[in-house]
Amino acid sequence: MEAKLSNLTPPRGSRHKKVRVGRGMGSKLGKTAGAGNKGQQSRRGYSRRPGFEGGQMPLHRRVPKRGFRSPFPTEYAVVNVETLQSYSAGDTVTPQTLLTHGVVRSKTKRVKILGEGELSIALTVHAHAFSKSAQQKITGAGGKFEVLK
Repeated sequence: MEAKLSNLTPPRGSRHKKVRVGRGMGSKLGKTAGAGNKGQQSRRGYSRRPGFEGGQMPLHRRVPKRGFRSPFPTEYAVVNVETLQSYSAGDTVTPQTLLTHGVVRSKTKRVKILGEGELSIALTVHAHAFSKSAQQKITGAGGKFEVLK
């Protein structure tokens, strides 16, 4: 038989009659209507809250809470002093130049210079933060550093 708009029917087994509970003992769901006998869960309007474990101490209260994590942390893109070695002497290194050279990925993060490695050329470095060892290595190589706001 060809399917037409006038004789469309849903596939067999896809539609079910809604079970009507509490409609007499002959329906198998009379009297307590499938809710069992007595107790909180048999009452009208009962709804179990998320995470309820039948009176047992729920997981979110059993697990220890420790420490604090700021919802608005100051995140830094970290650059080591040895990475600056690839620049030529006398260059000015800024977060923008680091971004264009692919050293730093994000332009939204602040840049922090750390003192890992050696620096033998004089550079002027502008960044949002410097470690003590990075400051010493930059000035030791004859360069300058400037902290950005």
